[in-house]
Amino acid sequence: MKRSAKLLKFFLWSGFASFSGLLLVAASAFLYLSPSLPAVDSLRDTNLQTPLRIYSKDELLIAEFGEKRRTPVHFDDTPEKMVKAFMAAEDDRFYYHPGVDIVGLLRAAVQLVSTGRIQSGGSTITMQVAKNFFLSHERVFSRKFNEILLALQIEQELTKNEIFELYLNKIYLGNRAYGVEAAAQVYYGKSIDELSLAQQAMIAGLPKAPSRYNPINDPDRALIRRNWILGRMQELGYIRDDEYQEAVNEPTTASYHGTPIELQAPYIAEMVRQEMVERFGPETYTEGFRVFTTVDSTLQKAANESVANGLFAYTEKHGYKGPIRNLNEENEISDEDESFAVWQKALKKARSAGPLKPAVVTLVEDQSATILMKQSKVTTLDWDNIEWAKKYINVNAFGHNPKTATDVLKVGDLIWVRQMEDGRFRLAEEPEAQSSLISMNPESGAILALLGGFNFYDSMYNRSTQAVRQAGSSFKPFVYASALDDGLTAASIINDAPVVFDDEGLEGTWRPNNDNMKFNGPMRLREGLYRSRNLISIRILREVGISKAVSFMARLGLPAEAITQNLSLALGNVAMTPLEMTTGYATIANGGYKVSPYLINRVEVLDETVFKSSPATVCRECLNKKLNEDTENSEKLTTEAITTPDATDLPEEVIVAETVTPAELVMDPRVNYIINDIMRDVIWKGTGKRARALERHDIGGKTGTTNDSKDVWFIGFNPKVLTSVWVGMDNNTTLGRWEYGGNTALPIWLSYMKVALDGMPEQRLPQPDGIETVKIDPETGQLANQGNPNAIFELFRKENTPKAVSQPKTNGEDGTPAFKPEDLF
Repeated sequence: MKRSAKLLKFFLWSGFASFSGLLLVAASAFLYLSPSLPAVDSLRDTNLQTPLRIYSKDELLIAEFGEKRRTPVHFDDTPEKMVKAFMAAEDDRFYYHPGVDIVGLLRAAVQLVSTGRIQSGGSTITMQVAKNFFLSHERVFSRKFNEILLALQIEQELTKNEIFELYLNKIYLGNRAYGVEAAAQVYYGKSIDELSLAQQAMIAGLPKAPSRYNPINDPDRALIRRNWILGRMQELGYIRDDEYQEAVNEPTTASYHGTPIELQAPYIAEMVRQEMVERFGPETYTEGFRVFTTVDSTLQKAANESVANGLFAYTEKHGYKGPIRNLNEENEISDEDESFAVWQKALKKARSAGPLKPAVVTLVEDQSATILMKQSKVTTLDWDNIEWAKKYINVNAFGHNPKTATDVLKVGDLIWVRQMEDGRFRLAEEPEAQSSLISMNPESGAILALLGGFNFYDSMYNRSTQAVRQAGSSFKPFVYASALDDGLTAASIINDAPVVFDDEGLEGTWRPNNDNMKFNGPMRLREGLYRSRNLISIRILREVGISKAVSFMARLGLPAEAITQNLSLALGNVAMTPLEMTTGYATIANGGYKVSPYLINRVEVLDETVFKSSPATVCRECLNKKLNEDTENSEKLTTEAITTPDATDLPEEVIVAETVTPAELVMDPRVNYIINDIMRDVIWKGTGKRARALERHDIGGKTGTTNDSKDVWFIGFNPKVLTSVWVGMDNNTTLGRWEYGGNTALPIWLSYMKVALDGMPEQRLPQPDGIETVKIDPETGQLANQGNPNAIFELFRKENTPKAVSQPKTNGEDGTPAFKPEDLF
């Protein structure tokens, strides 16, 4: 008996000593580790890493940038059964323990002693929050002890629902998805409130091993895990028997869903990304910035379609270069079954290129061909979608029109096709030519649509902002505007005749010519612009003086370093980007005000606006108000922000602002009004006649074609929408001898502007004070005689209105006016 008492006493003291030892070890560990523990309070202010998202003006998603896909959700917005699914999978006693589950910890301790490593951590949801926010994922005892200490602290500071919300938003769930909302989008393309019970359980099974139980990578293993969780939910009373049975019978439906891009505008997305990095640095990708741009989704879609169709039209006009390759010849096969396997393998590897889809020709008949596309889709190419494909010889030559489909296609050809509006497919080729389209509100510089090439994913080179190209005749309006500013008039008579220059700046003798090698003799300045006569432009620039003209152009915002300092400037021998050209044209389109292009309207983080653009904007009311208040100090208009007197006069983008920064007036409004009027004649009388299809009288513009047709342009506008189109080759070779701004660039512009101006009433700039309209003799530019049947109306600045009445002298019986050479400069 005494022996038993002693044994009992020994065990009691041993137990007490062991407990004391463990307590001492725990206390020592706490004292050692606790100074390095982070403050739990920081969890309340946790900024979850959320990607940069870029939107159009009407809030369609353009792009997402960032390593982690995450869309934070509130606990109250999370479906109850999804919460229960995670509890069943990870911690069913979450709402009852103090942050640490003793049973789970004992299990982990046994594993550590028996195997030398921790196999299942025994971590509660609170401990996982501690690990995910504060600790590494290294499986060592010190980290586990830190987890315990932090979990206990977290439970003291936060409510259970706050802890669960942090968990649901932080947990990694595979495929770059962090948090349950991102996982729902990645695996099912839905929001969490749209998921079925089975889908919720599938996501709840991912935290244990996001790769191993991934329903995309290993659907069989993921299904086992899902059904185990559903069984636990049934066992714990979270779901009814019938709910369980329905859920386990549901097949696996997960598939990868990329970010649901709602508007294709990758060139814009990249421009915005770069600007955001400049403004906010590396945090751009993690702080959850939501960038709202000035881009109109309807117009951007129109731009995408117009450029693609324009480049396809150019490509088809020059002939078919042939298939990508012939798979049958390449693989030396003839057996039909073997061919089909080769075709499917090739299609699986083949990429798409914008609207172009790969296809294999499987059968060629007299007037049609059968093609195989991805996912074993079979369709037919009808003759009207093949017959364009005459053989390409070179950029200036092509073969005879094909008579049958066999003249164009062979079985085994890997080809490009594109889908037409009627749903049928058309034989196509990837365009070699490239294009830029920029559409802008000229009153504020807001970019409405922009495209920098045919396919961003083949070439990220943005031709709108990076391609420095020759402007050609599209630059002439700036030359003519400088002449009007210098005192010439739209009625000034200039001689369209040959001229020879010996100019060191031009490296010897220069004999400029018109594009058609013809000369028309004396003509008015107005006619010289709308007919785009080179010799007229040269004589005008020589009359104004190069330095004076260059100074005028630089004032408008054109880059001074790009402006040629010799007479070739008159022909557009300047190299600048399409965006720089468009910005210069904005000054013409808006009445003479200098604006800068911009894309970012505002930036938000968690519904807080952290940046809002304040562009210099045309505000005629602001100008008039300031001039009336203090004429002598009117120069301050260029720097001061003035309270908007009448928001209805402002562009849509800035109406929401209480103040507006008035744009600087850099061109005499009267000069601007006259050059606008002349540029409308480009449409109705000159090289831009294709634009008449719009049946509008408020459109002005100018075509441009450089030597050897290496660059072709059309830039056109009304007071609210300005759009430029450039077409050319990246390697700076010719587009072909019959390609001009009027037949290559203008059709793209026209297709886009039909959408941009749809429903917009015609409007013109208000006529400024100091403009007079008088009848002149078109042959002399002077006031017309009474009864002159050829008299026309012309616009003048008041001080430049002609005073003399036309008294033409004649040479001979034909009545041809006899001008003195000095009158024609």
